Amino acid sequence: MALIGVFDSGVGGLSILDEALRQLPQHDYIYLADSINAPYGERASEWISARSMELCQYLAAQGCDAIMVACNTATAEAIAQIRTTLQHIPIIGVEPGIKPAAMQSANGIVGVLATEATLKSDKFTALLATLPINYQFIKQAGAGLVPLIEAGQANSEETLELLAKHLEPIQDARADTLVLGCTHYPFLRKAIRKLLGDSINLIDTSDAVVRQLKRKLEAQDKELVHGKHGLIRLISSKDSENLLLMAQELMQSDLSKHQIESHLVSTFK
Repeated sequence: MALIGVFDSGVGGLSILDEALRQLPQHDYIYLADSINAPYGERASEWISARSMELCQYLAAQGCDAIMVACNTATAEAIAQIRTTLQHIPIIGVEPGIKPAAMQSANGIVGVLATEATLKSDKFTALLATLPINYQFIKQAGAGLVPLIEAGQANSEETLELLAKHLEPIQDARADTLVLGCTHYPFLRKAIRKLLGDSINLIDTSDAVVRQLKRKLEAQDKELVHGKHGLIRLISSKDSENLLLMAQELMQSDLSKHQIESHLVSTFK
């Protein structure tokens, strides 16, 4: 059985943890939310890299057998450095699913809703360069959405109005596929469907990320105790009680099957 660290700027990575619990409920997890500094998407690249490294080193010090950087912005800005520094631990990142989106699009027009930092990153630019030029990608920064989700307002009228403004260029371009390029954005599925209906295909990569984690753990030959549900430790740099409430509200997994601890780590300021 493995101890898996999951790190995000806030509650967005709960979408990755949720999928991990669906596929791999037997392992123990530490979920680290840096909510005091959320959102990362509007911060400087140097700050994102340094902060992401600090938090991943904390998870490594807790004895994690693998770490999931469950934040698109942190992945784009820092994962290469994290992998270089923590070479003894598998580091799994997340990135916008533009490749599967292109494969699934019928008209070749794909919307990409992500943070400003992700869309401007070298990693995202390099990813786009690997795809045929006949695809059209409508890139849209979702400014303001993460703070609303962090505040438990994923389905509020304010969120719906802001989301509608962000989706307008994607609608105008007649995109038939939308990439959810931030781990917070799967929690907007209900709002997106309310605005766009079922005609647009939504792409998030949580399943693929967890399958990659599974392959890394199998390579380590980590024992699986089938039927067991592991411990979940929720750690916040801001409010551990709120993180637990958000996990219970946002996640579909039956958390009652797991032993759950929640902690505030005030040193992460």
